Amino acid sequence: MSAFVISKRLDENYKFTFASRKGKTIFTSIACKQKSDCEIIIETIQNDLESFTFRKARTGSGKYFFRITRGGFVLATSRKFSTELMLQKGIDQFLKYVPEAETLDFSISDDVFAEVEEEE
Repeated sequence: MSAFVISKRLDENYKFTFASRKGKTIFTSIACKQKSDCEIIIETIQNDLESFTFRKARTGSGKYFFRITRGGFVLATSRKFSTELMLQKGIDQFLKYVPEAETLDFSISDDVFAEVEEEE
């Protein structure tokens, strides 16, 4: 199942990513001051996807990517894709799985995967 993953950046701001069913990141959001901002954007994406625009672009080195915008404001930028076909597959996968995607919150603790002490 695809998922939105909320986490904290090193600068203490929050972000979220959208990961495919195989765990590959499709896009990363802008920095948000509050975790609730991430939650609101995710909820809006899931409930009002038609109000968002996908803007396709290319890097100077020829890689493809897209930006998710609303009202002219960029909310997320995708990973880089090697071909335009792969870019479209990334967008299609997002559109197909976003309604049922779960939200995982990894911003709560710095030790989501805490180290286990070994017994001697």
